[in-house]
Amino acid sequence: MSQRPCAKTQGLSLKVAWQGIAWKKVQRHVFHLQKRIYRAAQREDVRTVHKLQKLLVKSWSARLFAVRRITQDNRGKHTAGIDGAKTLTPPHRWRLANELHLEGTAPALRRLWIPKRGSRTEKRPLGIPTQTDRARQTVVRQALEPAWEAKRSPHTYGFRPGRSCHEAIGAIFTAIRFRPQHALKLDMAKCCDRIAHPALLAKGQAPPRIRRHLKAWLKAGIFDDGHLSPTTAGTPQGGSCAPLLALIALHGMDQAITRVSPHARVIAYADDGGVLHEERQVLEHCQELLKTWLAEMGLSLHEAKSCIAHTCEGDQPGFAFLGCDIRQYRVSTSQAGKGPGGHGRLGCKTLIKPAKDKVKDHLAALAGVSGDRGLQGVESLLPQGF
Repeated sequence: MSQRPCAKTQGLSLKVAWQGIAWKKVQRHVFHLQKRIYRAAQREDVRTVHKLQKLLVKSWSARLFAVRRITQDNRGKHTAGIDGAKTLTPPHRWRLANELHLEGTAPALRRLWIPKRGSRTEKRPLGIPTQTDRARQTVVRQALEPAWEAKRSPHTYGFRPGRSCHEAIGAIFTAIRFRPQHALKLDMAKCCDRIAHPALLAKGQAPPRIRRHLKAWLKAGIFDDGHLSPTTAGTPQGGSCAPLLALIALHGMDQAITRVSPHARVIAYADDGGVLHEERQVLEHCQELLKTWLAEMGLSLHEAKSCIAHTCEGDQPGFAFLGCDIRQYRVSTSQAGKGPGGHGRLGCKTLIKPAKDKVKDHLAALAGVSGDRGLQGVESLLPQGF
């Protein structure tokens, strides 16, 4: 009669099994399925897209890859949810990948408050899911992201694979380098906390099984200081699906502007963005149009941070975008660059520099590493009056 293996022996075998996974092969298989979803979305074949998305959600490789990302690769891998689980051993990771299924339910999120960037007193809330829920969100994101990548505007850069904020700033430089323009700086007020759930779910275009789980995540509730409160709006910040859901909610914003003003240039990075045009009246009309469009998603523009400015003229020329000051300066003919094709002098020069408050924040962070003495040495390198 064969004896049942003890827990220690079984755990050792699972550890060996996890460490022996061919991760390149796993990633290649997931990427192959994502590529098929992307191509089907380009053809607007919704039936094939949903079929492949359901196939990827059930895939063993997708589940393995999701568990590895949330337990080994991500920076917040040791942050616990309401169950208190922080670090998973290889046997636990293997079991989690085996038991990872979309059941249409989700536990509440643990509220965590972190300092808001650019403010010393204000804090912003995070909703931390459990390790199991984070793995489920990663699997769903792997299925939904390729289909939305095929639909998104080429001038949307935030939270997209293979794109960065430097590319967004470079796109603005390319748009204004040959002629000064007016710029409408866009900033959404508490974007992720106010997205309307019905509008987001209607816009998601996901298979019914994934849609049910998305609704469960949105309605999961927040557990903060021993109290459970329902979530009536917003996306769960802290989960791997939150950036994708925010991008889905803002999808179509640039099309709403270019449909009315075809020559307006819209460059967006998540909930920040800029609209460029030579006429101020056009941008004022775009601003009113955006207020109406955002209201349908439960969002609004931040009145203090959303403004219209000229890149070269006026009392306060230029605008701030992604931690940089973007401005054009009038210069002499000998110092100005040439126009398109190398013909004619522009009369202005485009300079994009780090914002002063961001530089000071960076120096304050350096002070925590190198001490006051090291900070003074760095400050001595700055120009006078900075």
